[in-house]
Amino acid sequence: MDGLQLELRIDWSEIDLFGHVNNLAIMKYVQAARVNYLEQVGLMQLQAEAKQGPILASTSCQFRKVLFYPGQVRVNSKVAYIKNTSFQMQHEVFNDHHELIAEVQDIIVFFDFVDNTKLTIPAELREKFEQLENRKFDLEP
Repeated sequence: MDGLQLELRIDWSEIDLFGHVNNLAIMKYVQAARVNYLEQVGLMQLQAEAKQGPILASTSCQFRKVLFYPGQVRVNSKVAYIKNTSFQMQHEVFNDHHELIAEVQDIIVFFDFVDNTKLTIPAELREKFEQLENRKFDLEP
């Protein structure tokens, strides 16, 4: 998977009664990776300055394997496709043994937080995605 990688330490507080890392903690790892990616393309800064930016419309997760403390996780994140007002991100979460723990798909909408409406993704933003991913995106219907 191309895109960005983020490594995070598993914290003891993230384990459940059975000694597994709680599913919510895995989703927090993905959230950290998502924000890291969006910072890299300037979306978080745009949201702070112009009140235009990403809003998470949906997320889904397939948990593949149990994750245990202690250790590290690596989250690989990339954009799968870009539409007119939204894009899909895909995340893969791996443990220290390079085993796939979870696969997550997000739909993110480019949003105007002042007018409370969707916005068309500007060409400059699309270009930033393409530079980060080192590939071209066709506009999906």
